[in-house]
Formats: sequence, structure tokens, C-alpha cells
Amino acid sequence: MNTVVDHPAVITTAPQIVPQKPPSQALPIALRTAAAWLVALLLFFPLGWLFLTAFKTEQQAISVPPLFLFSPTLENFHEVNARSDYLLHALNSLITSIGSTILGLAIAAPAAYSMAFFRTSKTRDILLWMLSTKMMPAVGALLPIYVMAQTAGMLDTLPALVIVFTLSNLPIMVWMLYTSYKDIPPEILEAARMDGANLWKEFRHVVLPLSVGGMASTGLLCLVLSWNEAFWSLNLVAAKAGTLATLIASYSSPEGLFWAKLSAASLLAIAPIVIFGWFSQKQLVQGLTFGAVK
Repeated sequence: MNTVVDHPAVITTAPQIVPQKPPSQALPIALRTAAAWLVALLLFFPLGWLFLTAFKTEQQAISVPPLFLFSPTLENFHEVNARSDYLLHALNSLITSIGSTILGLAIAAPAAYSMAFFRTSKTRDILLWMLSTKMMPAVGALLPIYVMAQTAGMLDTLPALVIVFTLSNLPIMVWMLYTSYKDIPPEILEAARMDGANLWKEFRHVVLPLSVGGMASTGLLCLVLSWNEAFWSLNLVAAKAGTLATLIASYSSPEGLFWAKLSAASLLAIAPIVIFGWFSQKQLVQGLTFGAVK
């Protein structure tokens, strides 16, 4: 008779590993949040102070210490509209901004197309040269442009501003469109050429539909730049073709600066483009970051 001896099972328990809690992130997050709010306040404080000053009287605007609590008034806005033709200046700004943007796109799109898809050994040098022109101070070109405008009888005219704004923004427009076109796969263009498309059909039916986002971002950015341009507006035009920049400058007189009225005029000048930029900020950011992420 066999006897079976059962050996007791040996149960070994593995040591339990207690997960360590990650270091607290509350303090770094709080510091980053505070820093972000501080930067935001520094950036938006001038605009907020401009808004408050526009609703003050001239005595309240120059009071020391500054007034944060006051009874708002619309007197400055009424005086700006009575003293200056705001709608005329706003219309001139709108015409020059849109006109220079359309003309710039009409020139920059074919130029960027040729540089992106028909590169030569000099393409990079031309692009760098175009970008280097933006580093030249505008006052360096003031005298020859003023003389040419005077000779052509274009001083104090909207076409003069449209041409100057276009030439001023053209390097940026070519660079942005060039970067946008470079994202188009060349195989698509080769397929269009094999189907018998010429250069015009290739550009119109293939390149333009695929680069609508880049065209829109470029146009929006240059529209904002043209609207905010003040140097050429103050030196090439006067009352007849004056933009909103000349309207603001008119409130600087030998008697001094009328801060409340100047703030009201500035608020009326920047309000349209600020609202426009707020609703199109996604496209503007996209245009400024073309080529940053691959």
C-alpha cells in the first residue's frame, strides 16, 4: 500500500510596490498662470487705458493721480465727428487697404508660383533680397517716392497710397505664398501636365484651389498691415485722400495734445481692424506660422 504524502504548498508573496506620487504641479502651474496674466495685462493695458480715456473729459484725462472711476461722456466722439469727416477717412483706409491687398495678391501669386515650381540657381538669392528690402527704413525711400508722386501728379491721391502699400507689403506676400505653394505635392502638378494642362490652367485649376488657405491668410495679414500704415499716409496725402492715420495726427496741435479727443479718434480708427482681426485670428496665425511645422 503506497502512501501519498502531500507537501504543503509554499506560497510566496511578492513585495508590493507602492507607486510614488508625482511631485506636485500646483506651484509651477500657478506660476505659469500668473506670468501669463501679467504678460496679458502688459499687452492689453495700453488698449484698455485708451478705451477709458476716450470717455473722459480733457480735465479728467490729464488728472493726477489718474482717474479710474468717473462719469463717462460721449462728448469726445461727437466732437471728432463734427470736427473731422470720420466716414471719409475710414472709406479712404478701406479703399487703400483692400486695393493694395488685391493688387499685391495679383502680383505676388504668379511670382511665388514661378519661384516655388520653377526654381533656378538665383531663386533663393531673389527671395532673400526681397526680404532684405523690409529692413530698410521707410524714410530712406521717402524723398525719391515723394518726387515721383509729385512729378506724376499723384500727391494726395488714393492710387499713390495703393501703389506704395502694395510695394511695401509685396516681399511678405511673396514669401508667404511661396511657403504655401511649397506644401503642394509636385505629383499633383505632374498629373495635371500629363492631362494636357498648360501653365494658366495648372495655376488656376490646381494651385489656386489647393492654396486657398494660404491666399486668405496672406490677404488678411496684408490688409491689417495696410490699414495700420501711418508713415506713408502722413507724408504722401493730406485732407483729400487722408486715411484714419491722418485723422489721428490732426489732433496734435501747437497748443498740445488733446488726450481725450485723441483717444476717441484712435478708438474709432482701430475699432474696425481690431474687430476684423479678432474674427480672423485663426487665419492670421496660420499665415504667420506657414512652414514652422513639418
